[in-house]
Parts: sequence; C-alpha cells; structure tokens
Amino acid sequence: MTLPSRLSFLSVCLMLGACSSTLEAPAPVPAPADWQSAHSATARIEGDWWRAFSSPELDRLIERARLNSFDLAAAMARVRQAQATAIVAGAPLLPEVKFGLDASRQRLMRGDGFSGIDASNNQRTYTSYSTTLSASYEIDFWGGKAAARDSALAALDASRHDRATVELTLLSGVANSYLQCLALTEQVRIARLNLANARSVLQVVETRQQAGSATALELAQQRSLVANQERQLPLLEQQLQDSRITLATLLGDPVQTLQLGGVAFAAISGPVIGAGVPSDLLTRRPDIATAEARLLAAQANVQVARAAMLPSLTLGANLGSGAQHFADLVRSPYYSLTAGLAAPIFNNGRLAAERDRAKAEQEELLQSYHGAIVAGFADVEKALNGIEGVERQRQWQDEEVRQARIAFELADSRYQAGAETLLTVLETQRTLYQAQDQQVQLRLSRLQGSVGLYKALGGGWALR
Repeated sequence: MTLPSRLSFLSVCLMLGACSSTLEAPAPVPAPADWQSAHSATARIEGDWWRAFSSPELDRLIERARLNSFDLAAAMARVRQAQATAIVAGAPLLPEVKFGLDASRQRLMRGDGFSGIDASNNQRTYTSYSTTLSASYEIDFWGGKAAARDSALAALDASRHDRATVELTLLSGVANSYLQCLALTEQVRIARLNLANARSVLQVVETRQQAGSATALELAQQRSLVANQERQLPLLEQQLQDSRITLATLLGDPVQTLQLGGVAFAAISGPVIGAGVPSDLLTRRPDIATAEARLLAAQANVQVARAAMLPSLTLGANLGSGAQHFADLVRSPYYSLTAGLAAPIFNNGRLAAERDRAKAEQEELLQSYHGAIVAGFADVEKALNGIEGVERQRQWQDEEVRQARIAFELADSRYQAGAETLLTVLETQRTLYQAQDQQVQLRLSRLQGSVGLYKALGGGWALR
C-alpha cells in the first residue's frame, strides 16, 4: 500500500471515529395539570428568592454563606474534578501525538563486546542521538469512545446540578436558622414580660397575704407560677444559643463572630409565593436535573460496555531520525506506519457481565429519576398544604391572643379589687403566655413554610 493510499485510509477512519453517540433524554413522569392546594397561583420565582423576606440582614447572611461555606466550596471543587474527567474522557477521540528526543552513550569496559550492544572492541565508546514524532489512534467504529465522552459530560452536568442542590440546601438552611433565631429572641422577650407580670402579681399576693386577705395557698400557687416561668426562660435562651451556633456553622464562621442586628421578628414579612404549574418543576429542581444527567451517563455507559465486546482497530505513524553525531541528526529521516486489529475471544463472560451491569444501572437510575420527580411533586404539595394550614390557624391564634390579654387584664384588676380569686388570675396568666408563645411559633412556621416552598420549587434555579 502506497503512502497516499494509507493516508486516505487514515482520513476515512478519522471521519468514522468523529461520529459521536446521541443520548436521548428520558421521558419524565406525566405531571398533573395543577396543584391540589388552592394557594398555587402562577408566578415567576427569582433566583434571589430570599430578598422576598425584605430583610437586609438576611441578604447579608446569605451572601456570607455563598462566599464562605465549606460545603459549597467542596461542591465547586467536585465540579472542577468532573470537568477534568470530561477532558480525559474526550481525549481518545483524536490521535495522540508524542515527540521524543533521546541521547545515549555506551562504553565497553573490557572484552570484545557482543551483538546486544553497539560498542565493540574497535569502537569502545558508542554515542547515538535519535528523535521521533509518533501518532496513534484507535478508530471509534462502534461509538464506544464517543459514548465514554458523553458519559463524562453527563456526569459533569450532574456535578453542576449537585452544586446547585448544595447551594439551595445551604441558603434555605441559613434562612430557616436566621428566622428561628429571631423567633426564639421574640419568645425570650415574651417570656421575660410574662415573668415580670407574674412577679408583679406575686407582689400583690404577698401584700394581700400580709394584710390577711390572701391565703398561704394562694401565695404558694403564685410562687409556683413564677418558678415555672423562671425555669422556662433559660431553656429558651439555651435554644436561642443553639440556633445561633447552627447559623454560624452554615456561614462557615465561629459563633463568636456572629453579629445579628437585633431585627424584630415582626419586621420580617411573609412573602406570597406562586407555585406555578407542576410541569415547571422539571426545570426548576436541580435534584431532578441531577437524576436525569446521571441517567444519561448510565445510558452512555451501556454503549461503552457494548463497544468493548467488539473488535478494535488501532493505527500508528512514526517519523524519526538517528545519527551518531548530533549535527547529523536530521540527515537520515524515516517513517513507519502500523495498524493493529484486536478482538476479544474469551474472557469468561466478563465483558458481557459489564454490559449487563451497565444496563441494570441504567434501569436503576431510570427508576430513581422517576422517583425524584414524584418526590418533587410531593414536596411542593406538602409545602403548599402546610402554608395553607398554618394560615388558617394563625387567623384564630391572633384572636386567641387578643382575648387572652383582655381576660388577664380584667382578672388582674378584679383580683386587686378583691372581686376575683387568684385561681382565675393564674389561669388567665398561663393562657396568655401560651397563646403568645404559640403565636410566635405559628408565625415562624409560616415563614419557614415559605422557605420550604422556595426549596421545593427549586428556589428560582432554572435548567440551562
């Protein structure tokens, strides 16, 4: 075969190898036409969803977490690893070219020498120089190399989506911890106010007991109530400190450096979120996109395993030169062309098992992909249902607090006038404190429900 014909054959092989595999996106689970909850108006969710809470302090904490989080930094490093892996996987689609420059010197120390060395009794020192330029290429007849590249690219997409999932989880965690800090601060404030009220009533009871118009039983009952509220206060303060530690950890900082500006819990506004239509979830949720990308990678791996069972053809070309003197190195050039065909004959079923394993993995990830979609639908439904339920409770809880405050004020004034028993005052005190505490908890549940809905909807993330 002449050189032009060999080069033509090589060109044809390169064009055959350039054909890449085509990965088909899997069919998703059919989405319902609408959400079950009535609170699901269509609206666009922006990427900076946390700004809907109208809290500059929360904005600052979110930015701090994005810049300083160790988990997010690790996820970004995994993306860079996947990028490098994709480059490695795509490299065999083009020929590999190497250049070499060698120099050697042999010295026959004694004797006449032998055929295995260049030095001899006549030329006891032998020096040689050589240079080579070589290229090798395995033709991708069956698409295995292209499939390996596609698998790595799909894994890169999955890694990017994983990073988005880590970021969404991190930011929603920061928002939840921050809201919990504010809520616990409000609960501590309410507990201190109620403790002050209980102490004030205790002073009245002590005065009346000294005057003989209150019994020792009434005094003990009020002192018991004061002790109970004294006990509740350090518990709430402990929970507040724990939430601060959690928030600082999410920010990647020690808790000693955490500075909160004392924003009132009531100043945080509850955003109104439109859930849109269920089909939008397929492009909003990064975890669903991750499952799809991993499924595409598994689909490509099946092609790789099938190609490994078929013959492979490798072409090689070398251009070189050699001489005993460096100045004569390029005076004797030569070239060589090689071709090699290899086909598996017996491997005790290993290659077939690799193919079967790849197909089973593809089936597993297909089911995981469908499961991720159904779980995503369920997350949104639960979040919408939770928000709706809390809203109905809050309407009556506000009324309960208002009436409990009126009842306590009436009972307290009537007791001081001698027209009411201490038992009534104690009951109205407990009712007011529990109603106020429950009011804060419901407001926290409503705000955290909004965060949960943002997270369930993908937090404004969009597939690109």
